[in-house]
Amino acid sequence: MKKITTILFLSITIILGQPPRSQNSNLKFVFEPDSISLNVGESKALTVRLVDKDGKQAKGMFMVRGARKALSVEPRLSDSTGVSKVTVKAYKSGKLSVRAYARGVKGGYVSGRLNVFVPDPPLDRIVFDETIDKVYTGTTVNYSAKIYDEANLIRDDLEVKFSSSNKNTAEFDRFGNLSVKKAGRFTVTAAIENIEKTIKVSSKKNPVKSLKIVADAKEIRTGDVIKFTAKPLNSRGGSVKDVPVVYSFSGKAVYTDNFVNNRSSESVGLPAAGLITDEGKFVAETPGIYTITAQTSGFSAMAKVKVVPRNVQRRIEVVGHGTVSDHHTSDLWVWPGIGKHKGKDFAVTGTHSADGEAYFWDITDPSKMAIIDTIKVDARTVNDVKISEDGRVGIISREGASNRKNGLVILDVTDPYNVKITKMYDDNLTGGVHNVFIYQDHVYALSAGTRYDIINISDPANPFRVGSYELDTPGHSIHDVWVENGIAYSSNWADGVHIVDVGGIPQSEQSRDKKNFNPFIALAGKGSPGNPIKLASKSDPNGHNHATFPFVSQSTDRFYMINGDEWAKRIPGSEESIYQGGFHFVDFTDINNPVETAIYQVPEVGSHNHWVEGDILYAGYYYGGIRVLDISGELLGDLYAQGREIAFFEGRDPNGKIPNETNVWGVIPYKGLIYFADHYNGLWAVKLVDEEPMGTN
Repeated sequence: MKKITTILFLSITIILGQPPRSQNSNLKFVFEPDSISLNVGESKALTVRLVDKDGKQAKGMFMVRGARKALSVEPRLSDSTGVSKVTVKAYKSGKLSVRAYARGVKGGYVSGRLNVFVPDPPLDRIVFDETIDKVYTGTTVNYSAKIYDEANLIRDDLEVKFSSSNKNTAEFDRFGNLSVKKAGRFTVTAAIENIEKTIKVSSKKNPVKSLKIVADAKEIRTGDVIKFTAKPLNSRGGSVKDVPVVYSFSGKAVYTDNFVNNRSSESVGLPAAGLITDEGKFVAETPGIYTITAQTSGFSAMAKVKVVPRNVQRRIEVVGHGTVSDHHTSDLWVWPGIGKHKGKDFAVTGTHSADGEAYFWDITDPSKMAIIDTIKVDARTVNDVKISEDGRVGIISREGASNRKNGLVILDVTDPYNVKITKMYDDNLTGGVHNVFIYQDHVYALSAGTRYDIINISDPANPFRVGSYELDTPGHSIHDVWVENGIAYSSNWADGVHIVDVGGIPQSEQSRDKKNFNPFIALAGKGSPGNPIKLASKSDPNGHNHATFPFVSQSTDRFYMINGDEWAKRIPGSEESIYQGGFHFVDFTDINNPVETAIYQVPEVGSHNHWVEGDILYAGYYYGGIRVLDISGELLGDLYAQGREIAFFEGRDPNGKIPNETNVWGVIPYKGLIYFADHYNGLWAVKLVDEEPMGTN
């Protein structure tokens, strides 16, 4: 049965997170005043008006945002009058901007930008990152420092100059490396303008008389991490622990799978590629014989390692495809049937920049997948679709509703052939819901890209809000939230990932498996849906954090956050943009010291949504199709270059909304198959074949 709610579109709607279409020539924004200058910490009033091409006032809702982590704007969401009076406050210096926009407008999106100049505060102090006051002759030591201004902001745009009071004893190069020539005392000075900071340093005679190096293994695959340990020794053979050691590598690559007797007749002698860290961890991108060298105090030691191809590549075979040709497809969800439909399998997909439809599919036989029901609501975009773990409740998000209510729609999906609308919920969600997540009778719903609200749906017909979580940083914005084991992981662009206790499950010390342990579970348990408690966060220096997936490595004792980018780069000389970005692997095993250790990035395309099952990453990669990646073992360096990509597939359909093109939105592994939604042509089911991998791609 098909349910339809009549739709009347306003001329202005808001769609967050949608790729921009063409600029509207009939509407524009006017800012009063037309430019702003203010100091860090100051606030100024600003009026933003939406007007037509003749300058007359137009009606409609829009958003006003400041530069992330630099300018706050309150309120962000206008009312329907087309006029918004806001307060702008500066938190950082620079040539910044305030942006107003309304997306989803017939005839193109509307945007406007106001320049905001915030002068640099005077410099205040220099702080050394580490107080190094004892060094050895014959070594090189790196010094670094941070510059703070009077607003207590770190000035990364400026460079400290280091100097030694006695160049005959020790001397700096331009990069902060101190070469220690002989024993003595001297002063290290870090300076900029009229600001200085000094350290009294003592250099001692170097006790090192020899150097040894040992390795964890003699042969590895590309992408495997091996640890080399250098051992500086004194004249008695004792270990010298506080002498800096520098690691480097060299080698000859073998670009072939025919790797016999440690050499290949097919080698073309191209350079070997890899990475070695300051701690001696090494990973290779190309097969070959590598020499790792450790150096200190005029001594060196070498070790060799053989690197063979990873050989994980497999083919992908199409199992089934359901074409959607009338609208752009958004996200998907798959689940097993219950009750009279037990033993069957189902999927739901949303639609984007369309007319508010969500399609329900029978995928029991994925080769004959078919739409079995359609729900149509008052919206332009149903961006996200989710089904509860028990298979009874569905949630679809709404953006661009004609009545500006937006919010979400609660569905009864116990019979996917006859889906029923249980409740429309829009309390404080009128700015649009871009993403949702269901966990234990609660919905986590994004509100206008500013926060996520937590809504109790234990009685789906009577939902009510119990809590919310919003950042307090200037210009903050949220794109996604994922909940697992009572811990919510939200993706917040420049503010990165936030880890929040919303009722973390208890895990006893006796049952804890080191190789399957999320360290945040040990901290959780005090929060609840009504009292979300922040556990940790890590900002994104690029400002592109779009989606996060927690990953407990199945082959190591490490816990990662896989943080996906989303951003588009303007093509020079064109109005068009192309998606860029990839997936950042942040090692959170030590939650007090999270470190990004690896990245997976396909050079010519950009990432979207992702999923992890076992030690495999399944990624939607927009114009690059789906990507399947081996993420087993310790992760370090450029995973794309290491031959870890198992497979990729581009689903093209001559009958799609955009014929013969691919634009993958989301991907879910399910019962041995890989389901994905293609923005241009609908729902796909594919599978990996070749149980014996074909080699490295």
